[in-house]
Amino acid sequence: MSAARPAEEFSLLGGPLHRLACHLGLVRHATNTSRVGVVLGVLAWLIGVLLAAVEGSLPRLFSVDVIGAHVRLLVAIPLFFACESALDPQLGRFGRYCLRSGLLTGGDVARFEAQLARTTRWKDGWLPEALCLMAAVLMAITAPEIPWGGVTSGLDPKGAMSLVGWWYWIVCLTMFRFLLFRWIWRIALWCHLLWRLSRLDLRLMPAHADFAGGLGILETVQTQFLPLILALSAVVSASFAEDIASGKAPFEAIYLTFTAMLLGAELLFVVPLAVFAPRLWACKQQGLSDYMALAARYASDFDRKWIDRDAATGEPLLGSGDIQSLADLSTSVRIVRDMRVIPVTRRLLIGIAVATALPMLPLLTLKYPVTTMIEQVVNRLIGL
Repeated sequence: MSAARPAEEFSLLGGPLHRLACHLGLVRHATNTSRVGVVLGVLAWLIGVLLAAVEGSLPRLFSVDVIGAHVRLLVAIPLFFACESALDPQLGRFGRYCLRSGLLTGGDVARFEAQLARTTRWKDGWLPEALCLMAAVLMAITAPEIPWGGVTSGLDPKGAMSLVGWWYWIVCLTMFRFLLFRWIWRIALWCHLLWRLSRLDLRLMPAHADFAGGLGILETVQTQFLPLILALSAVVSASFAEDIASGKAPFEAIYLTFTAMLLGAELLFVVPLAVFAPRLWACKQQGLSDYMALAARYASDFDRKWIDRDAATGEPLLGSGDIQSLADLSTSVRIVRDMRVIPVTRRLLIGIAVATALPMLPLLTLKYPVTTMIEQVVNRLIGL
């Protein structure tokens, strides 16, 4: 049996952590790594709870002041792996699409597969993950102060760090940072691959039904990053909850933070697709010229055949395909006219906005208690 081509099995899963998870049986169906995130996050959280119980600091552990620790372990880390579980099958479909759709022709197929092979070697290597781990460890070692859950009140009155504080700072937070840096590396690999793809002689089709010249599949891939955006927004929201509860930040600061998070997400997951804008713009302009000329010729022939009174034709109008062909040509011209120069629709933009805003909604309860909001809604409904 011949070996599969790089485009047939393209994936960003790999590296020492993934191979270890596969060896332990935590990866299902080759690409589903959700169990890895649950095991890592929940196990680290349970150990922290046990240490807090031994030290008698459980009430402190479950206060709003340290909610960031819970969100990182129980929400963000599982979402990191849920994101890669959703993303990886779409990357495989993207590779097969590029190979079979006619988007690449001639020597560009070989060049694209060579780039995929290089990307695969980089994502499978041990060095990137080693550097990510080293960076996470250095951040823990060189920190000017050792906080617990994002605030310094994890220290006891004598100034000694509790066991649960050490566990969170040295192990849990380091693991979270390592996984975050690991994702940054993967996004960099993906963006570089998109840039390399945009440099090839793509066979873009102006009348393609995806309104993106045949590149509409890229939006489907980018949509799979929404769990990652949700995880990052949840961490930022939890950190704000800590600061607002402790009086370090006013509630109004979340508005600027939400705007910054939204712009950052758009920059990270929409702007990389803009590398195709020059090619799509040129394709659209050429397509408008070609299809308008074709429409003009067809309309002229149609008018001469069916409208001109002096035209003599024995062909019956009923059952003729000329009218349907005219309608189909009009649809093609409309598709070319509405073709997007960036393969993004409002669906992706709205998805990013929702994933960014959703974790921040609970912050409203810090300023507007739930009972007060319910009372105001009821009063508005009944006219009081």
